[in-house]
Amino acid sequence: MALDLSKIGERERLKARREPHWQRLRAGCFLGFRPSKRGGKGTWIARVYDEDNRKYRLKSLGDFGALKGNEIFTAARKEAEALAELVESGGEVRAKVETVADACREYAKTKSRHGNLRTEAEPRFKRYVYYDPVAKVKLTKLRKRHLKEWRKRLEARPALVSRNKTGEQKMRERAPSTINRDMTALRAALMEFVAPGTPKTEGAWQEALTPIPNADRRRSVYLNRDQRRSLLEHIETEAEPFARALCLLPLRPGALAGLTVGDFDRRTSELTIGKDKTGKPRRIQLPAEAAGLLAEQAADKLPSAPLIMRANGKPWDKETWKRPIAAAVAAAKLPGEATAYTLRHSTITDLVSAGLPLLTIAQISGTSAEMIERHYGHLASDAAVTALGKLAL
Repeated sequence: MALDLSKIGERERLKARREPHWQRLRAGCFLGFRPSKRGGKGTWIARVYDEDNRKYRLKSLGDFGALKGNEIFTAARKEAEALAELVESGGEVRAKVETVADACREYAKTKSRHGNLRTEAEPRFKRYVYYDPVAKVKLTKLRKRHLKEWRKRLEARPALVSRNKTGEQKMRERAPSTINRDMTALRAALMEFVAPGTPKTEGAWQEALTPIPNADRRRSVYLNRDQRRSLLEHIETEAEPFARALCLLPLRPGALAGLTVGDFDRRTSELTIGKDKTGKPRRIQLPAEAAGLLAEQAADKLPSAPLIMRANGKPWDKETWKRPIAAAVAAAKLPGEATAYTLRHSTITDLVSAGLPLLTIAQISGTSAEMIERHYGHLASDAAVTALGKLAL
């Protein structure tokens, strides 16, 4: 006999269990009831089949505590049918967002659909939010003190410099710029679901995530051409093409690692950088040496293959390029703070010192002219003084 949840007596006889007791309302639409183990009213659940994604959508409807008797079933059925109409019309069922963790998950999921910069938020949430006490705080009860305490824990947490499977992990104090990026991700997620509180009150949760001023310092570690050549001479064979490309092009290591063979046009020596921090693809013309290197790397590979790959056929990432570059830095007796990103900084420094317009450098390197001006403007000033000095009669 089919279950009839509209009958109060029949609901009361149901056994408490994790799986709801389901009643079919119509094709693809079900109403479920889960009795309470503690003698409460029990909770209702809607289940609707999504034809487009070929899976069921579930939505918790609560216990309808303000209603009585048959009114409860009527209200639950109405919500289940409304959900069915929403799904069948192609609408999206938005997850219930109650806690800080819920807000972060929904934010990361929504942003990832757009493929923009903020997809970087999810890894940060996994490291610093989801397993932190702040994750369980309900958004309706979020206060400045919750985020102040979270910020203290974040600032006290050391940053990993290198991950060596055979040796001790190297840690350093977390940089202000890194703290700002981590806080910005959480602040952006919360701003989508929680209105800013009244300034200078405990409800002003946003004030606890105010960025550290002047955190983006000028890059201080610079490797000249001889030092870069020495690094390439000491680096292991597998990583040499990756490091050489960083010495020839002012690309972010992650952007270089994300290139595929199809991104490089050997006929025109043009390179398309699509996956980068700016989120916007750009196309640059390569000089002969860089084009030759990439042509060698692209030989006999499918268009979808990594342009510069590891020996196992997989692309490079920050966990695999750190070790060989760190080893080469040590072997070549270069400044210990030098990293893959130092190579990008060094190439940009040379371009600025050579007098290339800052806007052109920004376009090639995939950043803003404002950032180039802030970090490298002093070099352009030095170049200008030199040029003016040549005007002397």
